[in-house]
Amino acid sequence: MRSSKSRSRGNKNRNRSSGNNQNRVFDSSGPEGKVRGTPQQIIDKYTQLFRDATLSNDRVAAENFQQHAEHYSRVLNEAQREVEARREQHEAQQRERNAQREAERGERQERQQNETVSVADPSSEPQPNLQERAPISAPDNGLVETPESKPIPRKRTRRPRKPKEDTSAPEKTEIGETAPEIVAEN
Repeated sequence: MRSSKSRSRGNKNRNRSSGNNQNRVFDSSGPEGKVRGTPQQIIDKYTQLFRDATLSNDRVAAENFQQHAEHYSRVLNEAQREVEARREQHEAQQRERNAQREAERGERQERQQNETVSVADPSSEPQPNLQERAPISAPDNGLVETPESKPIPRKRTRRPRKPKEDTSAPEKTEIGETAPEIVAEN
């Protein structure tokens, strides 16, 4: 059976990074009681207590408050170094991304220039002599016949249809009588 120590249910063994210590609130239990605040606030409080102790000629208390202030000064300096290192790392990444974007942009422009050079320029090709290709019946005025210059043919209007003969009327025989209807027996 396993011991309960190896089956830790919480994240008790994780490395707890305090994050940004500049803005983190600390509880300092010094000789005068608890001091709570950010590192800068705690430093200010302990320096004030240091001044008060030196004015009252209490060298032991003054030294104690000074050591507490120095401790939080080191905490604050370390936090500022971490922030500065993160900022420099972020700026280096930004410079790298910008350099990569510039390189890609340069490659794209170079490809576009190569594509425009490889595509033949129609103005540099020799132009055909249009007078030689013009139809013989066309007047020699130097103009080329285009579909827009041809007259549009008019649509022919339809003549009205003749009315169909009425086939529903019974047929007339030679004598003028109507023919008997033949009924088919089935």
